[in-house]
Amino acid sequence: MRIIFSGMIAGDPHHGGATWAVLQYVLGLQRLGHEVFFVEPVKVKSIHGNSLTDSKNAAYFRSVMHDFGLENCSALLLEGGTQTVGLDHATLLSLAARTDVIFNISGMLADPALLEPIPRRVYLDLDPAFIQLWHSEYGIDMRFDAHTDFVTVGLSLGLPQCPIPTCGRNWLTTTQPVVLDEWPVSQCITTDALTTVGNWRGYGSVEFRGEHYGQRAHSMRKFFELPGRTTQKLAPALAIHADEEKDLAALAANHWTLLDPAKIASTPARYREFVSGSKGELGLAKSGYVASRCGWFSDRSVCYLASGRPVIAQDTGFGGHLPTGDGLFVFDTIEEAAASIDAMNSDYPRHCRAARLLAEDYFDSRKVLTHLLEKLEVAA
Repeated sequence: MRIIFSGMIAGDPHHGGATWAVLQYVLGLQRLGHEVFFVEPVKVKSIHGNSLTDSKNAAYFRSVMHDFGLENCSALLLEGGTQTVGLDHATLLSLAARTDVIFNISGMLADPALLEPIPRRVYLDLDPAFIQLWHSEYGIDMRFDAHTDFVTVGLSLGLPQCPIPTCGRNWLTTTQPVVLDEWPVSQCITTDALTTVGNWRGYGSVEFRGEHYGQRAHSMRKFFELPGRTTQKLAPALAIHADEEKDLAALAANHWTLLDPAKIASTPARYREFVSGSKGELGLAKSGYVASRCGWFSDRSVCYLASGRPVIAQDTGFGGHLPTGDGLFVFDTIEEAAASIDAMNSDYPRHCRAARLLAEDYFDSRKVLTHLLEKLEVAA
């Protein structure tokens, strides 16, 4: 099939992890034999430079596309116009007329001229709970109406245990894919700590039925004392503003080792090196994922597992969909987090092997994307 995939890589450049979240789909669909084109719309206000062509966004876009052999099948499109980097706008229009399906992360590609000719327009939700609540409770147009199909990584969305409204859409669920040959088993530890990569805050929190759906900051505050419960070094790479003085003081007082994601994860290569070189991941989720019990499981955690690195992740409801206890541990409380660290360290080599096997069984892009296309009934 001919597939267009749209998501954000260069709109907020030099976030290696976010780049990989998109690349797993693009490269994974290519490896299934499909003809895949990547189109990223970028807002004028997001441009770092005097024009799209000479912007930092374009430089990062060109670099990533070159590194992964996508130069001839990709375009960075200035939203609301026809200016591009990569494939020109006329070519994109021609492609759209001959495309079988588009996967559109958060509906970010909105140009009707590119969307409407495509018979199957799949809305891909990588931010479950927030996407639906912005639409249903805050009246924000999430561009659902422009799409024919809806897919979410919220594995429990629509199930009784998840209170989040479905907004009248039938959401198909999927695990996050990982291209295993891009993420081989790591042979050495270069960061002898449990790590993760993320933002302290990403965007505004929301309220729903008296419940606060917040960011990673709101989750992590409940676990400030965790380093005192274990001898294991904990070293998250967190983008946290210097103005967060109270939280920074609490993290320092409790002996968290904070790393700078701008230094260790600014490109896909650096991100992969950091993740695969870590001892494992301690994953603290946005509190909105936790409160919603939506079953979100991080694309970042999937990369750790594929690298043969155990993951200890805060429960969002994913435990009802994925096996835990070998290579992957789930926790709700600080006591459970400390116990999971002890369990991982009690037989670390076994949990490393189990982590990779779990990635092969549940997140291999060949399996995940084949199954997704079959559920959508768009398989060639």
